[in-house]
Amino acid sequence: MAEPEDDDAALVQRCLDGQAAAWRTLVRRYQRLVHTVARRAGLDDGSVADVFQTVFERLHRHLPGMRQPERLHAWIVTTAKRESLALLQRGRREVSFEALRGDSGDDGDAGPAWDPPADDPLPEALLSDLQQLHRLRAALDRLDGRCRDLLRLVFEDHDEQLPYAGIAQRLGVPVGSLGPTRARCLQKLRKLCEERP
Repeated sequence: MAEPEDDDAALVQRCLDGQAAAWRTLVRRYQRLVHTVARRAGLDDGSVADVFQTVFERLHRHLPGMRQPERLHAWIVTTAKRESLALLQRGRREVSFEALRGDSGDDGDAGPAWDPPADDPLPEALLSDLQQLHRLRAALDRLDGRCRDLLRLVFEDHDEQLPYAGIAQRLGVPVGSLGPTRARCLQKLRKLCEERP
């Protein structure tokens, strides 16, 4: 059975106590969320890495003064969104006039070479979806190994969908037990998702 993980408040306290392993756990817990927020904003790999570095650098600096460590998840999403938007704004200011006009060196009016990005590339609905996805992934990571393996084999994208017989063979269980086991595992996952991080 998987070892229970600290909630965010306990993890923050362990970081403040100087436990390096707690900081690594905190970064690992939220790195995918930060990357996803930045990527959904339309940033390239280098800018995504910049957002990641900035978010965790700011978190490290602000951790001692954090009054509501149980709201760490919201703080990270907000900081990642703000930094992503700031990078997009800086990028817009650095676009050359020729790129805006669509000049290709001839005398014809080529029109705009590209459509400028929308003013808000991270609408609140998208951020809500990202937070939900993060909660689902975190809950999946907290499941016991058997349930986690089963649900990943059933639901994750593969080059081709595995039939139940293939899943049963990989897990070393009878095919007839997969349906009831899957139902129990989904119930466990639902309960974990409903818990506040």
